[in-house]
Amino acid sequence: MLPWWKERVFYQIYPRSFKDSNGDGIGDLKGIISKLDYLKELGIGAVWLCPIYDSPNADMGYDIRDYEKIMSEFGDMDDFDILLEEMHKRDIKLIMDLVVNHSSDEHRWFIESRKSKDNPYRDYYIWADGKNDKEPNNWSSFFTPSAWSYCKETGQWYLHLFAEKQPGLNWENPNLREEIYAMINRWFDKGVDGFRMDVITLISKNTELPDGKGEGYVFSPEYFALQPKMHEYLRELRNKCFRGRDCMCVGEATFANETNANTLVGDGNELDLIFQFDLMDIDGGSSKWDLREFDLLKFKSTIEKWQKTLDWNTLFWGNHDQPRVVSRFGSTESEELRNRSAKCLAIAMYLLRGTPFIYQGEELGMTNYLFENVGQLRDIESINLLKQNDRNKDWAWKGIKAKGRDNARTPMQWNNSNNAGFTNGNPWIEVNPNYVLINAEDEEKDSNSILNFYKKIIKLRNSNDVLINGEFNLLWPDHKQLFAYERIYENKKYTIICNISNKNTNLPEKISGNVVLSNFDVLEEFIPFGAAVYVNDD
Repeated sequence: MLPWWKERVFYQIYPRSFKDSNGDGIGDLKGIISKLDYLKELGIGAVWLCPIYDSPNADMGYDIRDYEKIMSEFGDMDDFDILLEEMHKRDIKLIMDLVVNHSSDEHRWFIESRKSKDNPYRDYYIWADGKNDKEPNNWSSFFTPSAWSYCKETGQWYLHLFAEKQPGLNWENPNLREEIYAMINRWFDKGVDGFRMDVITLISKNTELPDGKGEGYVFSPEYFALQPKMHEYLRELRNKCFRGRDCMCVGEATFANETNANTLVGDGNELDLIFQFDLMDIDGGSSKWDLREFDLLKFKSTIEKWQKTLDWNTLFWGNHDQPRVVSRFGSTESEELRNRSAKCLAIAMYLLRGTPFIYQGEELGMTNYLFENVGQLRDIESINLLKQNDRNKDWAWKGIKAKGRDNARTPMQWNNSNNAGFTNGNPWIEVNPNYVLINAEDEEKDSNSILNFYKKIIKLRNSNDVLINGEFNLLWPDHKQLFAYERIYENKKYTIICNISNKNTNLPEKISGNVVLSNFDVLEEFIPFGAAVYVNDD
């Protein structure tokens, strides 16, 4: 019998943008509760819920002030208890998003830690003396030029791999680890079904804090990602929290690759699943902001590599940190192409071997927002990019419009009423004006909609041993337009063919079997973003 997380389709909810119940312009827990039937009808069996803990929102909830209190904008613990109960009534599992690589600088641990060098909480964080009146080393962070900030109270620097208000937790300290494990277990005791572990591969750092190779500030993951002690910590976490529970943990495995990924999931003693990001880097250069054209051959080799590397993958096109998939990898040149490319991409990804993770609004074909000025932005990463590239703003804006995280964070488009039915108030971030054409209510009524197509894909996947258990074989790896593969189990085979291009093409060979799902009238020629699923029982 397979574990439940292999047999269900996950749906990621970004609470701030999902559904507002009280008119303050911010999505909340009661709003999520009101839409659980929508998720059930879609075929969702589990929800990954982005952070809902108390936070000052320097990084939209990924800077946690109190791990056991609900963010006031989202509701309170009574609301959470009702949400969990209502989800379980519908046989929907709940996966919490947990950030334990760092906390907020407003967490009580850090408030104490910065008071003095001999404070009992001092070693809950990573502090170091400077060198020559500068930082302890030359590391840069994901968000800022320097990964260090100075604390005048004690004359030392603290490490933050993200924003200044996100000081890094010191996993070398066993007291800190025990506090984290106890907190996790209290959430488990409430009934949650698992955790998505944010940047979990960064929890161990090289304690010698060596300089990165290069001049100026240097991004140096070789010293803070996938360090040897990380495995020790993950195994301890497994034994103290996850062992013996019917739960799951999926890790955001930043910097994981095909040579080290199985050290995280191979023996079942650390994580169950990982998110690796080779596909998310496929259209970037030296950074994600260096835009590159989509390369189908590279995409196919990446998919094949990971299908062969891991026995079980996470399947996703996007998340709260990525732009909208149809704008990124599909086509928005016309309504017809948006509709067909969204369906094509769904077939391409979610019938692979692994667990699907659908990001909110993806099932509607929601698109990127055309941001025009900094006042429209809410994401600290994009805002910092503009600040750091004052002389190159055109380049920065081009990157933000294509890849900025706010693209995925505009409100969910529920209907064609004011503010897309997301809120009766003033939304915390602007609603995409195309909600008049793209919204759940209209798509539910349209048998040809992206939403109803997603329901068909999920139903097909959920009810099919071949598409869950079958092996993966890539077809025609050198074809410049077609992404095609087989799923084979026992005596049954499914063949999935997707024309991920804007030109017509013929199949290299005839495919036997019956078409069970397609987004166009299948003939010998596949139209742009045409996709079909064939079944063969021979």
